[in-house]
Amino acid sequence: MSLLRFLPAALLPALVACQTAAPQPVAAVPEAAADLRAEYQALVQSGTVYAVDAAASKVRIYVFRAGAAARLGHNHVLTVPRFEGYVAVPSDQAADARFELRVPLSELVVDDSSARRETGGSFSGERSADDIAGTRRNMLGERGLQADQFPVMRLRSVAIEGDWPVLVAQVELTLHGVTRTQAVMLHVERDAARLKVDGAFTLRQSDFGVTPFSALGGLMKVQDAVAISFNLTAAPAGLPISP
Repeated sequence: MSLLRFLPAALLPALVACQTAAPQPVAAVPEAAADLRAEYQALVQSGTVYAVDAAASKVRIYVFRAGAAARLGHNHVLTVPRFEGYVAVPSDQAADARFELRVPLSELVVDDSSARRETGGSFSGERSADDIAGTRRNMLGERGLQADQFPVMRLRSVAIEGDWPVLVAQVELTLHGVTRTQAVMLHVERDAARLKVDGAFTLRQSDFGVTPFSALGGLMKVQDAVAISFNLTAAPAGLPISP
């Protein structure tokens, strides 16, 4: 019999998610203030602008269990079926390129069964609909990312180094009302009809004002590090992407 049945009911919804730290004096990012599409469409005359096709892309966010009783919890795979993103390439110089992606947190899918099977290992087990709903509620709610107040995760390039096809982008990441800049390695394939970008990076929840959940004196907790991998496909803005 699972030890989870003997835990206080008030603890159960939070075993797979995070808590927020004390409120920090940071301003919410005005996510809706700028029209991202119009901003990048205005760059078409000075080069090629690619629109990311979320349906043809794959984004995976991995959240890890920890603690001596970690086996009673779960690792999580979050998928992102809908988001908006653009890449502007005004010249053959990689340093001239720029990009931005915006991910509505309400679109995150928690522990999709096919994504868990594809990841394999300790991520592969099936989870019940009730468990998934509880995880999602706590990840996005007041104990976690506070998605009602901070509804969008934004990634924006501020500088690009390297040379095609291997680039290093300094990316400004905004989450939970906090903005941090970090380096992300990218592999980019491009031609006149298509652009493909592969990469991965990690972030720490505590850097964005979120305290990883810990219970039972630390026997059950969530790791601070979160891993994100992505395979993005884009086509020149306004053109369909072929299979």
